[in-house]
Amino acid sequence: MIEDFREPLMYAVYYAPRGRVRLYNLGREVAQRHLFPTDLLVGVIGAEGAGKSTLIRGTFPGLELTNDDEGINLRSAPLFDDAETDHLGPHTYHIDVRYEQAFHQLWEISAAVMAALKKRRRVVVEHFDALFPHLGFNAHVLIGIGEEVIVARPNVFGPEPDAIHDIVYRTVTYRKMAHSAEDITNLILNKQYGRTLPLTHSDVKHGFVIGFSEDPGVDLAGLEAAAKEVIARDLPIVPADDEHIRIGDEVMYCTGVRTHVASSGEIECFRLLPELKVNPITQQHLLVGMVGDRTDNAGFDHLLKIVG
Repeated sequence: MIEDFREPLMYAVYYAPRGRVRLYNLGREVAQRHLFPTDLLVGVIGAEGAGKSTLIRGTFPGLELTNDDEGINLRSAPLFDDAETDHLGPHTYHIDVRYEQAFHQLWEISAAVMAALKKRRRVVVEHFDALFPHLGFNAHVLIGIGEEVIVARPNVFGPEPDAIHDIVYRTVTYRKMAHSAEDITNLILNKQYGRTLPLTHSDVKHGFVIGFSEDPGVDLAGLEAAAKEVIARDLPIVPADDEHIRIGDEVMYCTGVRTHVASSGEIECFRLLPELKVNPITQQHLLVGMVGDRTDNAGFDHLLKIVG
């Protein structure tokens, strides 16, 4: 009997980084670690603004997306015409189920996907959870993006798309709050303390990390109070262009302009750790900010359904 060497993988979990380059890099890592040439059906799950399109571009470089959450890159999905004429040329197709529902019934989308699979073509399906009940079978690989990126290889015990949907839709709000709080903190560091944008940005559960090569000499209590004052003013947070956001009247650099709450007042329970953390190896001084209720345990639990 030939054993399946992929069987031990249930799911892998990564922090969902903010910014295009970091998401591209994570997509590349997901492809290298978890995708095989025989994986023909890839289901992607996540809310608008979570970064699905960016992650897909990093995972499948060169793949032409038919649509993304911003409503750009609009083009008719070649999958339908190619399936109807039985002339399936490309190896990999992309389809956004929610977008295509404006033009096709779910059974039509399902039929086109199955036609491609029968011809051994790969289909990357955004909002796969909406198609799953009509398709009748699971994806070879499921990728969910919320506060974390979850990569799963389903088996008969799960996970099913709805389980991943529930997690990533629940947790993405923390990622948006953390990103907005991080940019507010950076704005204050620049305006009030004369600190340029740090080179190091990282993640913690329900929070963010800003790294400095030396002690920035910042009054953390004062910095936290200033950030809380901006949050309390409930300022709108909107994209200014592809690489800048507007917080109230202030414009600042940001490569993840859509991964934000709509206004600063939506940031809950913001706080800074009272002391900088020092990495003993790199000697970096790390400023850590947190959002959300300390008792909330939203995360990647209850993925598998084993009845017995």
